[in-house]
Amino acid sequence: MRYISLDLETSGGRPQRHQILELAAVIEDTKHLLPLPELPAFRRVVRHPEYVGTAGALALNARLLQELADKAPNPELCTPDQLLPQLREFLLQHGFKPDKQDCVSVTMAGKNIASFDLGFLRELPGYGTLVRAEPAMLDPAAFYLNWRKDSRLPTMTICKARAGFEDDTVAHEALADALDVVQLLRPFYELPIYKQVQPEQQ
Repeated sequence: MRYISLDLETSGGRPQRHQILELAAVIEDTKHLLPLPELPAFRRVVRHPEYVGTAGALALNARLLQELADKAPNPELCTPDQLLPQLREFLLQHGFKPDKQDCVSVTMAGKNIASFDLGFLRELPGYGTLVRAEPAMLDPAAFYLNWRKDSRLPTMTICKARAGFEDDTVAHEALADALDVVQLLRPFYELPIYKQVQPEQQ
């Protein structure tokens, strides 16, 4: 199957008030694996007339604010209105097909994608008509859950530690985090969970 691993950096946690600062997506084809640096990748930083955010989120994304303040030409810079049309074009260029309503519907993966990122995507012009997420989404936390010991789904840091990453810190950079999600999911392509479940004894 093919899916996109998508990650956002935002100015806060409230989609109706705060803003997307950065979006990155990489395309993964589980039948034709490529080295992570060779995966088709899309990245945009998003310029708004003004920024509304929490102190913590703005401090965490200081590098993005510096990039957005730079007056030099930047091919990865766009406005909120341009973000989904450009993502759609990227998906079409890599073989995704629109449905009968001319919308590109894709399976998305990401840490907390259903509870966080999707809320911001739905606020963008063109969501649901140009691009939309399939209802079922992939979150690596479910694959790294310790059912006997965990009281909640593991964080990205815990997932990376359990996967044996040399560095289990989270970059909080959209492209790097999207690639981390692909790397976390890859071990499960060859041994799907359903193959680990033994049939009940008759």
